[in-house]
Amino acid sequence: MNELTPKKIVEELNRYIIGQEPAKKAVAVALRNRYRRSLLSEELREEFTPKNIILMGPTGVGKTEIARRMAKLVSAPFIKVEATKFTEVGYVGRDVESMIRDLVSTSIRKVQQEKMKEVYAEAGANVNKIILNILVPSKKKKETLKNPFDLFMKPNQPVTPSQNEINSDAEKEQTKKEKREALSKDLEAGLLEDEIIEIEVDDDGSKSIGIMQGMNNDSMSINMNDILGDLIPQKKKKKKVSVADARKILINQEAQKLIDMDQVQEIGIRDAEQNGIIFIDEIDKIIGNGSNQGPDVSREGVQRDILPIVEGSTVNTKYGPVKSDFILFIGAGAFHVSKISDMIPELQGRFPISVQLDSLTEDDFIKILTQTENSVIKQYQELIRTEDVNIIFEAGSIEHIAKIAFLQNEEEENIGARRLHTVMEKLLEEISFYASDYEQEEFVINKEYIERIFKLSDKTDNYQKYLL
Repeated sequence: MNELTPKKIVEELNRYIIGQEPAKKAVAVALRNRYRRSLLSEELREEFTPKNIILMGPTGVGKTEIARRMAKLVSAPFIKVEATKFTEVGYVGRDVESMIRDLVSTSIRKVQQEKMKEVYAEAGANVNKIILNILVPSKKKKETLKNPFDLFMKPNQPVTPSQNEINSDAEKEQTKKEKREALSKDLEAGLLEDEIIEIEVDDDGSKSIGIMQGMNNDSMSINMNDILGDLIPQKKKKKKVSVADARKILINQEAQKLIDMDQVQEIGIRDAEQNGIIFIDEIDKIIGNGSNQGPDVSREGVQRDILPIVEGSTVNTKYGPVKSDFILFIGAGAFHVSKISDMIPELQGRFPISVQLDSLTEDDFIKILTQTENSVIKQYQELIRTEDVNIIFEAGSIEHIAKIAFLQNEEEENIGARRLHTVMEKLLEEISFYASDYEQEEFVINKEYIERIFKLSDKTDNYQKYLL
């Protein structure tokens, strides 16, 4: 994080998102301020809270992508929630505190995966031993009498074996040992990956029991395994899989045993509290028009419910209490009908930064098609290449595709960059359908082909009124 200056953060975001410089700068500064806060004294650190942001702009211009890429850049816990799911007909919706619980679960899962990766080498060695024991079962130890009471409890205890039996067992053990050594070498060399074996896997059939009927709240549910602990042994089920698949299943189980889940939960909660990012999409949909009846009452109620979470409060989760004081909240919405000034004043104050994102232009579409990391053109080329067919775009064809997408957004609903996928799917529909049957290795897309697919000549008159 020391090297991630705001300028560097914007440069990283530019690899994936075209334009929207003001929004990128706002999130870059918010991200850098977190690092600066971590360098303050503990007393001063508690006084500094994140400055939440609202991103305003039409759909498909990069609001969600900016927040998601920002979180991924610093490996911060991140969740996206829809504000509208907190307001449904009859005031029925999810509890607003569920966003904090979801963030904590995401954070703990992220830490758990990181810790498991650290012990994968040790877990892999254990898995090889388990697979080897399945292929060549080890000899079961004969039970011996531990005390005089066992004589009465187990009267059919076998007698001491004869010398011949001992010699025979020794020969069998030597043969089995040699076989294990040979199989162990084959296993390490990857020669047994297709061998079918039967393994025991953990049965994840444990269910939580809600306290009240129809309750879907993880803080108000009971997991019987959590209560009874080791009194009820973990259920196992047998499964026949290849050695390769068995290794994938068992290595996760073994890695899970090697990590300290108490430590994982502690780190996960702290990471969620200090570095968590919650993206509240469609926040403009919970803003009314100022009347005091109908759905506006419900919407204002949701704003008041969200307020304490954004202000900073303690939420009870199944992992323990979690503070939301230092979580960064990013709201987003089109704000076509409502305005930020229509929000309740208390909630407005908790989102001091607002940024307007621009609608995408034809030039932006060209850059999205060609210049971004894993651009749209590259994605479709690689997808069709799996059928041994190379798609080649002639000069001017990509600009033509961008023009069609821009005009369709102007003529129909403006769905931003998502329109490019609509256009590309229609353009490549025939090629995708027949790709597996093509004998030729290349398919060239030029302006003539594009015009034939979209029948532009029939629509020229309609498009003229949108051009200045």
